[in-house]
Amino acid sequence: MVDSAEKEMDNPTFRSDTVLSDVHLHCPSKRHLMVRLNAVGQPVFLSYFKLLWSTEDLASGKHVREITTGREHQCRSGDELCDKDRNNVKKERELICEGVEALLDDDGDLEVVRRPRSASDLQAENLLRDIVCPVILMKGKEDAFEDEEQECTCSDVVKIEHTMATPLEDVGKQVWRAAFLLADYILFKRDTFRCCSVLELGGGTGITSIIMGTVAKRVYCTDVGEDLLAMCEQNVALNKCLMESGGGEIKVKELDWLKDEFCTDSEAPYSWSEEEVADLLDHCSVIMAADVFYDDDLTDALFRTLYRITHNFRNSCTVYLALEKRLNFTLRHMDVTCEAYSHFRNTLNDLENLQDGKMKYTVEPIKLDFCQFLVYERIEQL
Repeated sequence: MVDSAEKEMDNPTFRSDTVLSDVHLHCPSKRHLMVRLNAVGQPVFLSYFKLLWSTEDLASGKHVREITTGREHQCRSGDELCDKDRNNVKKERELICEGVEALLDDDGDLEVVRRPRSASDLQAENLLRDIVCPVILMKGKEDAFEDEEQECTCSDVVKIEHTMATPLEDVGKQVWRAAFLLADYILFKRDTFRCCSVLELGGGTGITSIIMGTVAKRVYCTDVGEDLLAMCEQNVALNKCLMESGGGEIKVKELDWLKDEFCTDSEAPYSWSEEEVADLLDHCSVIMAADVFYDDDLTDALFRTLYRITHNFRNSCTVYLALEKRLNFTLRHMDVTCEAYSHFRNTLNDLENLQDGKMKYTVEPIKLDFCQFLVYERIEQL
């Protein structure tokens, strides 16, 4: 056991700038296993995010049923289970419609008939209790994951190392909902991205690049910070089997939005070679970014980077931006506002209205009615 980590988990302390991950919303019935402390002493967890359709099915082009959150139609991948759900709903309706007399006691008072609790309900409650007790493991103790690995195959799960809470400057080490939304869109429109060369800005843990790597030819997953990029590289290695069927390649690279040039210093970790820069500028046709619009200065820097890079591209490209509109109550406005989103929209409008005689940008919203392939809550603020 790791004593320092154990103390940290038993008595968590949060500073005023601590940001908490919403990763627990993606798989509430799973425990998140803490595997180590990173270079700056933050607990690192390993989570399994199950794909609702395997990569073999995706490659064969089989249809995936759209997922709804209604109780009558649970998230299932087989017709047999859906038929079972429908039968359960039918039985519930028959119980309700047995007649008013069955709901009255001897005195004529209303007697509520409660639906018997199923074993799955009780199991779900037990699993929910487990999530408040993270399992702390020794580094390198691989056999601790054997039970989890037996439940899922290599082709239907994404394994991601991440943190649960960080200061604002380290939020890239956490997993956010917009990354899942963008991953869903990639899987839904996989033919659009097949064999493309792709650049991700602010890749963080790398989960969106990993999903893109199942269909694209080459993905440059970029961010800043050696510790974060090492975590991203580890996640790419953990999910290598996912990308083998599609033959995709992911390269983890540093790209600082506050600098005007690519880092090509061969001595620096995660630097670019001249050949890689040339490959990006000559062949990249897709740029993507998920949940990177939370700070106005960084938003401005991102759009400057977008303009600088696309200005040097040989071909036109499509940029996919996904974000969650986060509402906050501010004392300055004495109201619920979303200043980061407002600044993003204003900057996006400026880019679309840009007239420099060289570049033209067109902005189009994407409807969120496409199928869901990963387990998370697709809220209306996405």
